[in-house]
Amino acid sequence: MEQIKTPEDLELELGEQLRAERLRQNITMEDLCLKAGVSKQTLRALETGSGSRVISLIRVIDALGHGQWLATFRPPVRISPLQIARGVASRQRAARSVYARKLRLERGDGPA
Repeated sequence: MEQIKTPEDLELELGEQLRAERLRQNITMEDLCLKAGVSKQTLRALETGSGSRVISLIRVIDALGHGQWLATFRPPVRISPLQIARGVASRQRAARSVYARKLRLERGDGPA
């Protein structure tokens, strides 16, 4: 049974994968930094799982030639045939947060 990983574990694992891919392609940190438009400190932070901005991660992934990986995070667009027939796009919204409601109730911040 696979153990559930924490966000910190996943961040470290992703950094290790980025570094392994950079080394597999025989690219120096300096060269990847120039190609991605990020600083060496930023790349080091990404590779060690120390955190960085999402835009930096995207630039590094793209510079490694794996921009298609990012497409796996985009949900497919779903349009109802009725919406197409009516020519009206409905507004998409997230469901109400049960977690936020629970926190408000626990803190006594007002109505549910």
